[in-house]
Parts: sequence; structure tokens; C-alpha cells
Amino acid sequence: MNFLKKNLLLQIIIAIALGILLGNILPEPLSRVFSTFNSLFGNFLNFTIPLIIVGLIVPAIGNIGKSAGKLLIVTTLIAYGSTLFSGFLTYGVSMSIFPEILQSNSLEVFEEQNKTLLPYFNIDIPPMFDIMSALVISFILGICIAYSQYNYLQGVFNDFQDVVMSIINRVIIPLLPLFIFGIFLNMTYSGQVFIILGTFIKVIGVIFVLHILLLVIQYVIAGVFVSRNPLVLMKNMLPAYFTALGTQSSAATIPVTLEQTLKNDVDPKIAGFAIPFCATIHLGGSTLKIVACAIALMMIQGTPIDPLQMIGFIFMLGIAMIAAPGVPGGAIMAALGVLNSILGFNTEQQSLMIALYIAMDSFGTACNVMGDGAIAVIVDKISKNKTIMS
Repeated sequence: MNFLKKNLLLQIIIAIALGILLGNILPEPLSRVFSTFNSLFGNFLNFTIPLIIVGLIVPAIGNIGKSAGKLLIVTTLIAYGSTLFSGFLTYGVSMSIFPEILQSNSLEVFEEQNKTLLPYFNIDIPPMFDIMSALVISFILGICIAYSQYNYLQGVFNDFQDVVMSIINRVIIPLLPLFIFGIFLNMTYSGQVFIILGTFIKVIGVIFVLHILLLVIQYVIAGVFVSRNPLVLMKNMLPAYFTALGTQSSAATIPVTLEQTLKNDVDPKIAGFAIPFCATIHLGGSTLKIVACAIALMMIQGTPIDPLQMIGFIFMLGIAMIAAPGVPGGAIMAALGVLNSILGFNTEQQSLMIALYIAMDSFGTACNVMGDGAIAVIVDKISKNKTIMS
């Protein structure tokens, strides 16, 4: 029972299976109870998203600036560049492959289904401010804290970050399986579920191949930069990769990642700085999953994909990833605001994104961790270049 309580992926798998199994069995009055819960929880989630954005982004920017040195700034820029590369690589591959493998799934199927489970009642919980306002105020406050001596304000937002993480870990994450159960219950009732499951399987396969490709590219770049064999660099980091598969957390894998990075002849001081730092701000694997899943859901639901809109989405997602905590599920929670404000994802689409993301959380985290090792090698080389660091 304790294992089930701690394993969010297993909980979600069970929730999806039960939703599919019971969707056409439960009497409609009982099914509407779950639809009512989903309505209430969805409104609460929409209320908390702007708060999550402020609670994660302001401390992230402020804390980086507080101890900002040239090496810290360089590492941040490399991590952000790696995240952008991951996003645009995924966008290019997804737009090339998904139209072919998802061609049988179209909006027409959804339009043919008119059945839906209506909630018994609904309670509106309007957000205190909208998503874009939350992003703008987060950047303003974060930058002001980073470059000024607002120590009290920084402490307030660090405490607020703890409050936000408590809401995520004690309210949103525990109730998420029940929310996803309600969604799949409704999708089974309306006849949409097998289209969604077909999409899940195909997208997961593409993402798995993509994350291996991303790691190879990252280590080829690192190997060329430091004039070393990228295969040897990757081999040394494999224990960290497999540890991350089990922990599903970049932060929890730091001791192993640090130990293996030292085997790539990275200076201990640089490794001791770069690995814990990148465990928080470098989420290339997470970005890969979010971009691919977003494109797949937009295609299956017949939503037009505007290249300029996707470019803006990837740039903003990169910032959200820097602000995301290195804990299981932290990246997708930080990304919800960007998904809503730029791509217009509603609560149901966001919940499907969460389900897809968590289904691949182990591989995404392992990709993040391996990428941290590549960045550490590059940062170590840069730190020895006095011309760059002067």
C-alpha cells in the first residue's frame, strides 16, 4: 500500500484503466459525481496556476541573481540554450512524423460524439490574475530581486515557493489520479478514449527515440568542444542515467550524477557547482516531452499549429523549465501556465498533458541527468579559458 501511495505513475495507470473499464458500466448518476469533482478540481487548478508561476519563477530568477557570477550566468545560458535546442528539435521531428502516424485521428471523430457527463453543480473560482500577468510580474519581481538588495522580499518569495510546492505535493498531486480517472471515465462514456490511447502509445514511442537522439547530439557537441570521445563521456554517465530511471528526480540523483561527472575528468569544484545547479534549471528531456505531447494533442483535436506561436511557446517554456523544481512532476506543473496562455490548453487538455508526461517521467528525468553531465564538461572547459571568464 505504501508503494502504491508513493508511486504516482502506478496510481495514474490504475486510474486510466479503471476509467476505461467503468466508463460504460457505472450508472450515469454515479458517473456525474466524478464529473462534478473534476469540475471543482479543474477550477481550483486554474486558480492556482498563476500562483504556481509566481511562486516558482520569482525565486528562480532572484536566487540566480543573488550569487550571480560569470560562470553562473554562462551555465544558465548553456542550460537555456540546450532546452531551446531540445524544444526546436522536437518541434521539427514532431511536425514531420506526427501527421503521418496520427492521420487516422481527426477532429471529425470528436464531433460525432455528443454524449458527455455533466456535473451536478459548478463553483467558479476566478484566478486572482491571468497567466500572462503572472508571467510579467514574475519577471519584473525576479529581476528586481536579482539586481537589488531586496533581501526581505527575496525571503518572502522563497517562503511563498515553499507554500506553492506544498500545494502541489499535498493537494494537486494526491488528487490528480482521481481527476484523471474522471477524465477517462468521461472519454469512455463519450467514445473518445481509444483514440487518446492510440495517440499515447505512438507519441511515447517517438519521444523515447527522440530523447536518445538528443543525448547523442549533446555529447557529440560536448566531445567536440573538449576534444574527447563522446561515447566514452556517455558511458561514464550511464550509472546516473539508470539511477534517474528509478528515482524520477534529477535532484535525488545528484550524488550519483556528481560521482560519474568526476570520472569525466571535470574539476571537482566545477562539478560540485554545475551538477546541483543544472539539476534544477536544465530540463531538456522534460521540454522534449512537453513539446511533443502538446503537438500530438493539438493534431488529434484538429487545432491549427501556428509556427510563430510554437516558437514563442518554446522560448517561454524554456524559461518555465529553468524555474521548475527538480522534483517528480515539477516541470509539467511549471509548464501549465505557458500551455494555457500561449497554446490555449483548457483544463482537460492540461490533465492529459500531465498524464502523458508522468507516463514518461523516468525517461525524461534520465535524459535531463545525462544532459547535466554534458553541460558540466563544457562548463569545466570554459572555466579554464581565462579569456572567456575575464
